[in-house]
Amino acid sequence: MSASLTPFLQLASQTVRDPREGARRVLSLRVPEGLLWQALVLVVVVSVLLTSLGELLVPAPVDPLVPVFAANPMFTAVVQGGLLVVTVYAIHFIGRAMGGKGDFAGALALTVWLQFIMTLLQVAQTVFLLVLPPVAGLIGVLGIGLFFWLLSNFVTVLHGFTSAVGTFFGILVSMVAIVFAVSILMSLLGITLQGALPDV
Repeated sequence: MSASLTPFLQLASQTVRDPREGARRVLSLRVPEGLLWQALVLVVVVSVLLTSLGELLVPAPVDPLVPVFAANPMFTAVVQGGLLVVTVYAIHFIGRAMGGKGDFAGALALTVWLQFIMTLLQVAQTVFLLVLPPVAGLIGVLGIGLFFWLLSNFVTVLHGFTSAVGTFFGILVSMVAIVFAVSILMSLLGITLQGALPDV
């Protein structure tokens, strides 16, 4: 098992050091879409399991949503999987609308790869929860920066953009617009977060 993961770990390490080259290598693999969707489900499941494990190791009652997600792993998986699917479509359609040249399969492949790297970071964070909790918190903060750094470079390579900084700001604007649109839709449908979540 460890031997089969070695090439992926090596590529993940290279991707963190050089996100653009890592993205090019992932895109060059031309993984079939069907397999990519299966991989997306797999990384979501592993991520949810790690989240549940982390909550068991070090409960974090300061976040009112943590107990809800911990008590409802299926709900957590649906939410996380849904966000990843939205990310794939946003990368593809918004990127194309901005003059990008990337295809849907590429957006899916890079989203799965990004989530795989973040899951590896989550593994490290879970380990440090046991041995050195303050470092685990630092990893979580650094993970946010790493996420946007990788995503910006991935989208830049996929769509042939010239500036990762410009892409980053485009991502921020797109995220705000998507959240705003979803909030309006939920309001029109009469859905609230409190009403959508079960009592705990």
